[in-house]
Amino acid sequence: MQFSFDPFKYTYPSQRRVIYGRNGMVCTSQPLAAQAGVDILKKGGNAVDAAIATAACMTVLEPTSNGLGSDAFALVWMKKDKKLYGLNGSGPAPALLDAKTVKDMGFGEVPQRGWIPVTVPGAPSAWASLSERFGRLPLEETLEPAARYAEEGYPVSPVTAAAWRAAQKIFERGNRMEPELFSHWFEVFAPEGKTPGPGQIWRSPDHARSLREIAATGAESFYRGNIAEKIDAFSQETGGYLRRQDLQSYRAEWVEPISVCYKGFDVWEIPPNGHGIVALMALNILKNDKFDARDLTGSYHRQIEAMKLAFADGQRYVADPRFMSVSVESLLSDQYAASRRALIGEEALTPEYGDPSCGGTVYLCSADREGNMVSFIQSNYRGFGSGVVVPGTGIAFNDRGNNFSLNEEMENCLAPGKKPYHTIIPGFLTRNGEAVGPFGVMGGFMQPQGHLQVVINTVDFLMNPQEALDAPRWQWTGVKEIHVERSFPYAITEELARMGHRMVVDVNSTSFGRGQIIWRNDEGVLVGATEPRADGTVAVW
Repeated sequence: MQFSFDPFKYTYPSQRRVIYGRNGMVCTSQPLAAQAGVDILKKGGNAVDAAIATAACMTVLEPTSNGLGSDAFALVWMKKDKKLYGLNGSGPAPALLDAKTVKDMGFGEVPQRGWIPVTVPGAPSAWASLSERFGRLPLEETLEPAARYAEEGYPVSPVTAAAWRAAQKIFERGNRMEPELFSHWFEVFAPEGKTPGPGQIWRSPDHARSLREIAATGAESFYRGNIAEKIDAFSQETGGYLRRQDLQSYRAEWVEPISVCYKGFDVWEIPPNGHGIVALMALNILKNDKFDARDLTGSYHRQIEAMKLAFADGQRYVADPRFMSVSVESLLSDQYAASRRALIGEEALTPEYGDPSCGGTVYLCSADREGNMVSFIQSNYRGFGSGVVVPGTGIAFNDRGNNFSLNEEMENCLAPGKKPYHTIIPGFLTRNGEAVGPFGVMGGFMQPQGHLQVVINTVDFLMNPQEALDAPRWQWTGVKEIHVERSFPYAITEELARMGHRMVVDVNSTSFGRGQIIWRNDEGVLVGATEPRADGTVAVW
């Protein structure tokens, strides 16, 4: 039977409930990927193996958000160590590219498409690093489900199909200008000039071959072998800046996670160059507030104001940590949080950064029966990313360099070998030295805002994980402008407007993030939730 389906229109409301399990759980925005992760658990893999398998599947099942040319970050809780490990799988700018080169081409900022915003992809190295350090199963086994989906095909889900269709319009413009570069996107993602609709089968043998080669070589082929040679050759043929030498020198980096204590819970993020620190700064500002359900307007107002102040600091100071002029410790200090808290009044403010020296994307999480848990995020940034696809490989490159500044006085200014300010952030919650669990909300600059709202919903308003994701969201977009979902209480929207916020009610919820959560309750039971704004599911064992 043929039928049409608009993923943003529902005749009747639908309701999701939390999912419980004991032996293992995987949450992400694609049901087939989540199920592949649980299948890996059943084969003897642990939460890390499940996360790798799920992440690899997502490059095939949701190519609108990530791919083999993505970056990735992970927070890994290993029960036996009672320790949280961090992995930064973001890559640097090519050695041939700097701010002056881009400005000399006539650009006022780093463009979103083409070779200029492409940075070295980190995701394949991140998979291999996680597998080598913590995995139980061979990388060939964990990546095989993704390779099979690519080779045999799968039915495309509704929200993904809508994003795919929207991307085609963007790349049609690019293809008219540079067909030698953008035509390869159409060969892979819009064969015969059309993207797949909901329930239609899409397959990519190129993806399958690359995934198996990455698996067989522990990602060495991608950075120092056959795939690297293909990337280098195509870049040189089409005026790109990425070279084999850039790939050869890259490896994902193990880092120490950063945290703040928020009302008895430790909230963890990856340190800069990611902007997870923005969520931590905002929570640090709010940690002494006593939010009351009887004054939701006041609660929302203070959340918004704290987030604006934290973002102003993040966008000024967050960069590749080797180039930052201020320390993470100073940005997260109680003294600095107090100085920023004092700026919040009864009316909306126009945020400016302070001086701390004076004081999407796809997200997934996994858990196993031993107590190990993973918070993992992977992204090309804007949809399919740069639009650059390497022929014969299925590799669609990110456009992460778009977040670089061209202002040479800024720490985040584009320079050879420098990592850009990064929007993707996995989150994790612990209490009294024990894991509560992983969480994340994907979606560009919405991500710290989503983290803040999920944590406050959980800790302050005692919502279960599904309620915390279902709750209507707000999003600061600049100066005093606040966007809210249609389900956001109208009376509160009016009251916030009277406080000076410029309120905008959005027609659909695509820009408000797509989250997943797994908490472990006091009984040791896994409690999972998945985003109602996406196609996701909780797969459980």
